[in-house]
Amino acid sequence: MAGWWKIRGVETAYYKSAKKEEPTWPPKYWKFTLETSDEPKSEHAFVDFRRFGRIRLVDCAAEEMRNVSPLKDNGPDPVADKDILTEEWLVQKLQSKHVPVKALLLDQANISGIGNWVGDELLYDAKIHPEQYSNTLSPAQMKQLHKSIHYVCSTAVNLLAESDRFPEEWLFKHRWSKGKKDAPQRLPTGAKIKFVTVGGRTSAIVPSVQKKTGEVAADVKGNDSSEEVEEDHEEEKSKRSKPVKRKAQKDEEEDDDRKDLPHRKARTEPSLPSRGKKRAVKNEVADIAQSDQVNGSHSNAKYDTAKGQQTESEKVMTKSKTVRKQKASKSAANPTPKDDSSGRRRSARVNTGAK
Repeated sequence: MAGWWKIRGVETAYYKSAKKEEPTWPPKYWKFTLETSDEPKSEHAFVDFRRFGRIRLVDCAAEEMRNVSPLKDNGPDPVADKDILTEEWLVQKLQSKHVPVKALLLDQANISGIGNWVGDELLYDAKIHPEQYSNTLSPAQMKQLHKSIHYVCSTAVNLLAESDRFPEEWLFKHRWSKGKKDAPQRLPTGAKIKFVTVGGRTSAIVPSVQKKTGEVAADVKGNDSSEEVEEDHEEEKSKRSKPVKRKAQKDEEEDDDRKDLPHRKARTEPSLPSRGKKRAVKNEVADIAQSDQVNGSHSNAKYDTAKGQQTESEKVMTKSKTVRKQKASKSAANPTPKDDSSGRRRSARVNTGAK
């Protein structure tokens, strides 16, 4: 609930801001102001930063207010209409509808005065999951829900909605941790608090207490339990938070993959060795010769191997050059005939130097 009715000069219960602000009039986010003409005069203001509230001017006596639209279209009030909101009335209402139980409680046409946090509190007190369909509750659950509705609503009204005076075991005292990094999302008992969306509203639940005992709403991810949904989310989050593999490790894995691939068929023509490889072979031969001169000994096997590699490289180079020269000579001796501008074929002529 974001809207509130404020009176100038009177401290009324309201959401307490973390920052201290100087009192101003009209107050911040005011949507409607009213000033009385009778003495002593008083000024009033309706504030609502979310713009959900509405103001209606009704010409009737105060005691007849609830008999005028739109209030007359609302359901019974848990505090003012205890004689109407009986256990039998609630059982009939729950069994007549196939909707999530929390969505039924938030609908003011069914019951008046139950908002989002009140609905979560009384469902936690009744140990009922908010997603479960209302007509699947057992008789024992319906009986406990009736008791929880009157207990939570009467307690909040008797304490004038001063949250500091609410019982410490209430979910209200610990449910405001969503979206806060350092805020604990657990009850003092260690039970974890989780959040699901029911009827378009964020609902705080304690899965270890509020078990699903019947069919649940399909607007939440499948029919998986809240615990499973949360575990999947945490698993995905942990995967995303893992550090990226180092480049050396990645290269090593790619080399292993290449080893597993089938070998390609060898080329029919010998490939031309790179300049770097040829230079390396020559340097190796020169180093061996220089080492032999210094030590006065000669390693025939090592020298012959290096010399053989150099000779093989030179043979490949010579063969590749010969093939290219042959192709170039053949192209010069047999030029391709071309068409002249008139479309007639003209023969290739060899320039002998004769006029």
